[in-house]
Amino acid sequence: METNFRRNLRTELDYLDLTIKELSVRTGVPTGTLNCYLGIRETMPPADIAVKIANALGVSVEYLVTGKYDKSIPSYHPTIRSIIQIILKLNEKDNETILGLAKVLEKQAEKT
Repeated sequence: METNFRRNLRTELDYLDLTIKELSVRTGVPTGTLNCYLGIRETMPPADIAVKIANALGVSVEYLVTGKYDKSIPSYHPTIRSIIQIILKLNEKDNETILGLAKVLEKQAEKT
């Protein structure tokens, strides 16, 4: 049975298109150790290592362990992170267009 930590770690690595080796460089955690968290044995890291991994991936430890994100920090939600990544690639005029659209959608949401 796959643990949440294993599944969520794999999801984040895939989402960020990161290899285990790249995560190892970002965290200072050996690749063999990281492989243990993704392997058949599905070991859980100690809290200090989980924090390093979460920070490197831009998510919370809670998300890695439970799969739940803190709604007060919307950047943890995968959809919002995708939107932000797209917006960062756009020019100022396009960003203004998106802001206008977001305001229209916000007004519609307030009516419902």
